[in-house]
Amino acid sequence: MVTPDTLVRWHRRLVAGAWTYPHRRPGRPPLASSVSATTIRTVLLRNGLRPAPRRASVTWRAFLRAQASAILAVDFFTVETVRLKTFYVLFFIELHTRRVRLVGVTDHPNGPWVVQRARELSMSREGERTAGTSAPRFLVRDRDSKFTRAFDAVIAADGMQTIKTPIQAPNANAFAERWVRTVRQECLDWMLIWSRR
Repeated sequence: MVTPDTLVRWHRRLVAGAWTYPHRRPGRPPLASSVSATTIRTVLLRNGLRPAPRRASVTWRAFLRAQASAILAVDFFTVETVRLKTFYVLFFIELHTRRVRLVGVTDHPNGPWVVQRARELSMSREGERTAGTSAPRFLVRDRDSKFTRAFDAVIAADGMQTIKTPIQAPNANAFAERWVRTVRQECLDWMLIWSRR
């Protein structure tokens, strides 16, 4: 004999089963841990899909080494004076020779000032180009707002392509950053700077 309590329990199970769904994870079902790379390759081939070719993994460091003769880097560093005034030094460095060109010092760098320094560098390099020295093809720079579109246009007119480093990635311009560190450790940390001169 069925009691009223039993009927209530059956009714609850029936309603619960009708209105609740089994919990499913979104997306594809996970692969069994026993599936290997060979199994995946076989399934792909069976369905007419060729596996993607392996990419040559060229690191940023390897790219810089291979292309060093064609790369010029630019950056700023700051100099603090005894009178607590800050000067900004703009420099270019050739990666293959590590030749550094200090192109300007100012206490208020802005876009037009940087563009003018780029023009002056371009004019000074005119003589080198006529002498047969190979010109750099790339300029590596950070995303500082002082490097304006006009600056990039001067660089492009000089026959170089601008490569911007990723945001907050100083290692992408490692040669310039290392030179700044050397200047600080071997010069600025041992000297008192009085003025721009």
